[in-house]
Amino acid sequence: THKDISSLNNCKHVFFFRAVTSWSYGKEDKNVYYELFIKKKDFHLCLGNANLPLCCPFSQFFVEILKAKGTLKQNVREAIFSSIKDIHSANQSLLVHLENGYFGKGLVQFCSHLHHYTVYVDNIFNAKKVLVVQLKKNKAFRRFKKLQEARPEFSSHKLEDLLQLPIERIHQYKHFLQDLTANTSPDDPEFEQLSKAFHEVNKVFQRIEDNTRRHENHLQLCRVQKLLKGKRTKILTAGRWYIREGWLNKVPQKGDEAKPRMFFLFSDMLLQAKRCSPLDLTNGEKFVGQHAYPLQDCSVEKVFGHTRSKGGLLSLTFPKAKVLLMSNNQEDLNDWHQNLSAAIRKLQPKATVIHQREDGWGGAAMQQRQEEAHGECCSRARTLTCTASHLSCAAGPEIVHVSVLRLKP
Repeated sequence: THKDISSLNNCKHVFFFRAVTSWSYGKEDKNVYYELFIKKKDFHLCLGNANLPLCCPFSQFFVEILKAKGTLKQNVREAIFSSIKDIHSANQSLLVHLENGYFGKGLVQFCSHLHHYTVYVDNIFNAKKVLVVQLKKNKAFRRFKKLQEARPEFSSHKLEDLLQLPIERIHQYKHFLQDLTANTSPDDPEFEQLSKAFHEVNKVFQRIEDNTRRHENHLQLCRVQKLLKGKRTKILTAGRWYIREGWLNKVPQKGDEAKPRMFFLFSDMLLQAKRCSPLDLTNGEKFVGQHAYPLQDCSVEKVFGHTRSKGGLLSLTFPKAKVLLMSNNQEDLNDWHQNLSAAIRKLQPKATVIHQREDGWGGAAMQQRQEEAHGECCSRARTLTCTASHLSCAAGPEIVHVSVLRLKP
């Protein structure tokens, strides 16, 4: 309604400045086009409890001044702020196009600068680490950071929050373009440009998601490595993914009492560990790795009826071992079975599918080629036989043995 549009126009938290909505009512299709106005320097992106402008000037107040003052060395400055100046410039150019009504053109041009976002998102976790180090050992930088964060332009945001701003903006761009493209008619002159812009922004968005998952997985691997006593068991391995951990009772094969053990499940192995002795003052909270079972060529089976309907048994068969794991919690047992099955399934080699070629190698053409090959082989065999007979006659009383290989087509 006009009332709703008016309230949206007065809302400073609105990221969308134009959208197209379509719907059907009965047999009548209605298209409603509405625009949400934007003002120069009043285009906001919600971050936390405050708004920051699209072209947030923290590049100017941090990067440029730090470069002029020489507070940070160039390599350190680039490690923290990466390509933020290029990102700031791309956003300024986009804002100018949008204010002048060049919607599709502005987005297409903006997408040509998305590689600056790619560089930035690949460096963001390293930037935070370098920032922490500099805040610890560089007193001048600590003081400078505190003064700049007090500027009214930053709405009391810390530098750590400002560094995250380009990442948050890509999330906003992605959702905005997704909604806008989905609600724009394919006949619209700007539909192709909007679709291309959404595709390009979504690739950067997926890169952010992938980087975040890899970073979180790395943190989990580091955490498990620190939980283990010593360095005999190596957890940090390229391509390894952390899945889960928990206590399970390992049932011995000789009928002894089941013993609780901590198990860590990764994408390529199941690690069994036990708690260190409480008398060990330095490692009392850690674990000792006992067995690392590779999941390659492993099979898992759920066994029921051994715990009176409370939980059950998991039977794991490895090339050189067989392990029985028991849990009294049915839900926990089901989760372990599901996680183990999924991890094993991903390690299984995929079946190779051979597709019949259609470029002269199928049907009658294939049969003709086989007949030609068969004829050629027969001809070669006859030639070799004749040659053998000729050599035998020329040798006189001596016998010449010649092995003739009959080739199959």
